[in-house]
Amino acid sequence: MAYVLSCCSTADLSKEHFEARDIHYVCFHYQLNGRDLPDDLGQSMPFDQFYQAMVDGAETRTSQVNTEEYVNYFTSFLEQGLDILHLTLSSGISGTINSANAAAEQLRGKYPDRRIIILDSLAASSGYGLLMDKLADLRDQGMSIDEVAGWVADNRLHVHHWFFSSDLTFYIKGGRISKTAGFMGKLLHICPLLNVDYLGRLIPREKVRTKRKVIERIVEMMEAHAQNGHDYNGKCYICQSACYEDARAVADLAEKRFPRLNGRVEINSIGTTIGSHTGPGTVALFFFGDERVN
Repeated sequence: MAYVLSCCSTADLSKEHFEARDIHYVCFHYQLNGRDLPDDLGQSMPFDQFYQAMVDGAETRTSQVNTEEYVNYFTSFLEQGLDILHLTLSSGISGTINSANAAAEQLRGKYPDRRIIILDSLAASSGYGLLMDKLADLRDQGMSIDEVAGWVADNRLHVHHWFFSSDLTFYIKGGRISKTAGFMGKLLHICPLLNVDYLGRLIPREKVRTKRKVIERIVEMMEAHAQNGHDYNGKCYICQSACYEDARAVADLAEKRFPRLNGRVEINSIGTTIGSHTGPGTVALFFFGDERVN
């Protein structure tokens, strides 16, 4: 097929996964104690070192892909005579779609015979990755760039994202939770449960006491929303930030409750862009389900 599937590194799959599915990506950026680094799927800095640095007090900042970077990135495909279908990180989380659209507009005049389609994934982390993996299936089945783009518009809100965190330190540090609420949350062992809404924003949904209960609760959300209920036969992804055992516990429970899954649950690391805001201790669960309406 004469088009490429493209996304941002914030889709939080492994480099090997992207390469195996022939999905291209452009890297976000972050700073660690003032040092500029690419969010390149743990290649420049292994995830365990990154999260340990945060625990040790390192300051982090993130930046999105800018217009010039998109121009250079897209040009590499256009010069090969390829069209581009690029999905951005959710506009409810980042403004990178504006830079991608600006770059595409510049390049359409220079390459009038090429197609550049920019779409908002309304997704994040490995939920974004789950969506891209599905698009690779559709491409491999022979769908055209327009057919795949239409499928995205019709189905992107069926990707569910459920998150919990057992460590509120960086939610407090980033101002997403007040110091008072954070203190009480730690005292009561509160693990907030969040999801991504229909506008692609990360929204707190419940306050669950104890890690054991929130692990059960996040899988209950999959039971409530997964396509075909316990007969769900799609893929299921999890990502985690320096808390693999918690992620493994969620995966084991999901595999037990959903025996028809398409393969084992895949566990990835939360990348440095999103991880700069969550810090360690976050687990996220992703699957296809009913339409996100709120």
